[in-house]
This record gives sequence, C-alpha cells and structure tokens, in this order.
Amino acid sequence: MDMAYVLNTFFAIFSMTLIILMVPGFAMLEAGLVRTKNVTTVLTVNVMIYSVASMAFLLIGYQVAFGGFDFQSNMSKWAFFLFQMAFVGKVVNIMSGGVSERSKIFPLAIFTFIVASFIYPIAVNITWGLNFLKGTALDISGMHDLAGSTVIHSTGGWALLSAILIMGARKGRYKNNKLKIIPPSNIPLVTLGGFLLWIGWFGFNGGSVGSIASKESADAVALTIMNTNTAGLAGAISAWAITFFRYRKYDITMILNGALGGLVAITAGADLFNIYIPILIGAIGGALVVLFVPFFDKIKLDDPVGALSVHLVNGIWGTIAVAIFSDKFSFLAQIKGIFVIGIFVFISSYVVIYVINKIFNLRATDDEQLEGLDTVECGIEAYPEFRQTI
Repeated sequence: MDMAYVLNTFFAIFSMTLIILMVPGFAMLEAGLVRTKNVTTVLTVNVMIYSVASMAFLLIGYQVAFGGFDFQSNMSKWAFFLFQMAFVGKVVNIMSGGVSERSKIFPLAIFTFIVASFIYPIAVNITWGLNFLKGTALDISGMHDLAGSTVIHSTGGWALLSAILIMGARKGRYKNNKLKIIPPSNIPLVTLGGFLLWIGWFGFNGGSVGSIASKESADAVALTIMNTNTAGLAGAISAWAITFFRYRKYDITMILNGALGGLVAITAGADLFNIYIPILIGAIGGALVVLFVPFFDKIKLDDPVGALSVHLVNGIWGTIAVAIFSDKFSFLAQIKGIFVIGIFVFISSYVVIYVINKIFNLRATDDEQLEGLDTVECGIEAYPEFRQTI
C-alpha cells in the first residue's frame, strides 16, 4: 500500500512537471506567431497567466472543483492538487493566444483570476469533481473526457470565441473586406513551442490515468501516452499533406497546428483505443485545423494562433470520437457534455469579458496596436533593433 501510494505520488508530480513544460510551450508558440512589436507582451501574459491562475486555483478554484484537499486517496493530496493546478492555466492560455496583439495585460489578469477561481473549476466540478449537478437533468457524469478535450480545450475555445466577438479583429486584419496576411515573426520559436506542448501532452494525458502502481495501470499509462503521440504524428502528417495539396507549399505553422489538433482530439479518449484508432482520430484532427483556419478568417474571427481550430473544433471532435470509436459511451452522453459545458462557459465568459472590457478596456486602441503593445504595456521591446510600425 505504501509503495503504491509513493509511486502514484511520484507519477503525479512527474506528470505535473511535464504539463508545466506547456507554459513555455504556449509562450514560445505565441511569441513566434505574433509580430516582433508584441512579443514581450505575449511573454508577460504567459508568465502572468501561470502565476495568477495557479494562485487563484490554490486559494479558491480547487475547493470549488473538489471541495477540499482530501478528494483523492491513492496518492498525496498535495500531489493531486499540483497535478490539477497544472491544467488550469492552459484554459486561459488558449484564450489569450487567440486575442494576441490587441489585448491589454491587466484586464486579462482579471479574467484569468475569474476563470481559475470559478468558470473552469465549475466545469471540473460537474465532470471530474464533486458534481453538484448529479441526479439532475443537466448531469453530464456519463461523458468520458479523460484529460479534457471538452473540460479544458473546448472550455478555452469557448472563452476565446466570446472574447473575439466582443473585442473584434486586430487593426488592419480585414481591410476593405480583404484579409491582410500578417506573417509570423519567428518560425524557430513556433517550432520550439509546438514541440514543448507535444512533450507536455504526455503528462497531460498519461497522468490523467491517475495511477501507475500496478501492472494494469502501468500498461494503461503507456498505451495512453503512445496513443497520444500517435495522434499528434497523424495530425502533423495530415496537415502536411492537405496544405501541400491545396497550396503546393509546406506550411510549418499549419503542420504544427495540425499536430496540436490531433493531440487535442485524442485527449478525451487516449485510454480507450487500440494502437490504430488514434491514427484516424489524429488525422481528422489535423484536417479540421487546415479547413477551419481559413473558415474562421472568412467569417472575420481573427485568431492569430489558430486556437479556435486547434482547441475548440478539435475539443468537440475528440469528445464525439469517443462515442464513434468506443462502444462504452453513448453519443447522447458525449454530446450532452459538449453542450452543457459549451453553453455555460460561453455565456459566463461573454458576460465577464463584456464587463471587464467596459470597465478596463480589454482591447488596446488602434494607435496602441499600431505602435506595438511591447512599448505601450511593457516598456521593453523583444527585438529593439528590428523596430517597426506595421
């Protein structure tokens, strides 16, 4: 018993450490995809999100989700908390990346605090936690979502959608009803960030199995991590092939986002499938990214990092895929979970962001965007020798 307790505790802490690698992953990915005049701001936002979200979850959010520090008994309660804490900032990272280059830091910090204290913990409560909806018509405990295709990725995606609808596009993104291409500033950083996220996903999904102290649980962890990696590979290959077929070019940003789309898609059911199903799930995930990135631009939802396509679309797809490829869970349960979480998160996020934007002006002005948020918000430019005003 003591050895199992120790092994599970170590496993949770190790998985938490891998998940925290996603903090620099998001930071590098976003820093590479935005223009040089906004890089310091993006990096500052990522540090802020990890700090504020983790502290808010420690003081408020964890109790909302799990009712206290004695929810788990097969490992140290502190290890279980740390593992759950590692997830919370990712929800806001998804949202913040999608509104890059036009969002101010302090209002975003307020939103981060509210998400980590209430919005995300309530989503956790009704799925992985205490479940105050148990026995009601809105009970979604029948949904299988191993590590959060819906609970984390779609939650971040719905919050982002509400933010984009309120804040609008970056200045000049859609000029005279025509899309203006804004190229990434640093492809090596994008690549580094993408792979850090990929590595972090092994802790994200593998750690969500919850135990590694027996032969059966060790096999489940290994299968889950293998399926996770397989879906990422398939997503990258799918996006690679489709972008070349459509544009006769190899777009590294689309290939990496295709990999991330595959990883999001497998997150709900990585523990359920044989070694072949994740190839299909991941490949479809990569294809969805390639299809939805231009779709969102067409309807003028400005998302600099492709987060809506990667996290919202594939969060939904991954949750539905559980019902398609596993006979253990029904379509009704999976779709009900998607709708309950989606409606709650979108409405609550919309109201919170609307109020914050009215009071504090979450959106930077056109002049501030033109000058660059690094100068306006931080006073430190990431690349001062490359100063520009595009």
